Amino acid sequence: MLIYNDYIKLLANFPPRPITSEEELELTQTVIDQLLDKGKLTQDEKDYLNVLGALVYEYEQQQEPIPDIYGVELLKSLIEDNGLRQKDLVSIFKTESIVSDVLNGKRELTRRHIEELAEFFHVSPAVFFPRN
Repeated sequence: MLIYNDYIKLLANFPPRPITSEEELELTQTVIDQLLDKGKLTQDEKDYLNVLGALVYEYEQQQEPIPDIYGVELLKSLIEDNGLRQKDLVSIFKTESIVSDVLNGKRELTRRHIEELAEFFHVSPAVFFPRN
């Protein structure tokens, strides 16, 4: 019989339950962020993260649909929603002027930008592209 001691500890610390409010969503997202910030995860942590992710996904599917924004418009929204400034993204774009150029439509997002932004904001790179 396999023993999942670490998994049991994770469950005891924050038992997963269906999410029914924004407050519960935020609490669940905080636990997810803590796990993601750890870097390399054990298999038990990955399994637990999958359970929490499924609960978040289920809750979000029941909410009002969000507008279909992508690319620079999505980036602007993510910056605003996270209370960030252009200089907070210099690590991705290398200079504040490049951030400004991208946000003002003078430069395109590159593949590297999209990959690093996806990691930075904990989203799929696919969200930066239009849905077909």
